[in-house]
Amino acid sequence: MAKFHFVEDYERYVQLLMRHHPIDEAMSIAVGGKYEEIGRVECAIMRHAGLRDGHRLVDFGCGSGRLAVSLAREVQIDYLGLDVVKPLIDYARTRCPAAYRFALNPTLTLPVDTASIDYVAAFSIFTHLLHTETYLYLEEMLRCLKPGGMVVCSFLEFAMGSHWEVFTQTVEQQRTSTTPHINQFTERNQITLWAERLGYASVAFIDGSAAPWPSGEVLGQSIALLRKA
Repeated sequence: MAKFHFVEDYERYVQLLMRHHPIDEAMSIAVGGKYEEIGRVECAIMRHAGLRDGHRLVDFGCGSGRLAVSLAREVQIDYLGLDVVKPLIDYARTRCPAAYRFALNPTLTLPVDTASIDYVAAFSIFTHLLHTETYLYLEEMLRCLKPGGMVVCSFLEFAMGSHWEVFTQTVEQQRTSTTPHINQFTERNQITLWAERLGYASVAFIDGSAAPWPSGEVLGQSIALLRKA
């Protein structure tokens, strides 16, 4: 069975990084760099969204554990990390509490029971998927969420001037056939429409340059919060 583009892209990318960098550096670059700093910001975002002790969280596209490491320092939760690259999951396990669970999930479905989780975190994941794939995952996430549960996801948008550099870099990579993976832009009206069509109760947005949490550290990517009724 053929692999999805995002599985092939990231398997190849991670293998290349592991050949040319020490393991800790490779695992940081694989998720965009600034492992500790960005993990701390992502954790602050989840706390701002309401994540508390006792909640059940799916970290969709958990990568090498950047968010998980920070969460383990802040909250006592039931954690499941999903990713498409085994070396990333293997590394994440070495950095996280034994109670944290991880699973390889190279499909367009989630191995999660219906109405069983409080939050889904999806940081810098939909930025590397086709829009149809994002839509299908959002559909699955809605199924998995408990009533009142929330998807917290980050995205690139042309409305944010700081995101333009990502687009121009991708153009140059495309010109030289060196693009390691898709860099997908999504506009807020698309996310709002998808949420309405899928049946989410509400959608809210946070600018990539904003930080309405105590640390004041910004993520860079914009954030969408989709809540189930």
